[in-house]
Amino acid sequence: MRVLLSIKPEYAEKILNGTKHYEFRKVIFKDKNVKKIVIYATMPVGKVVGEFDIDDIIQEKPSSLWSLTKKNAGISREFFESYFNGRTKGFAIKIKNPEKYDEPYCLSSILPNGHPPQSFCYLR
Repeated sequence: MRVLLSIKPEYAEKILNGTKHYEFRKVIFKDKNVKKIVIYATMPVGKVVGEFDIDDIIQEKPSSLWSLTKKNAGISREFFESYFNGRTKGFAIKIKNPEKYDEPYCLSSILPNGHPPQSFCYLR
């Protein structure tokens, strides 16, 4: 089972070049069979650019989540705190085996409507 995540281009690039080891989310998918994430780099890229395996998913209150992930977060503490502001829990998807596609492709090739998900969508 795979999930398509919308990720800002700068963070997608950091994931794919191995400098960002966690992808942070306010909500997480309920299906525990999800093993792989497909990356849609949002505008101005607007393409499906790569994928990675899920090593682990950490659920914690934001302060604990930052303590556990800060060395390899790939984002600033300020951005992290702003993103989770007002939240009592957060999620960190631990990235394994990132793979950048040789040729990025259009979203419409995997989603018939071609509209990017707000957060994520399942790919069956």
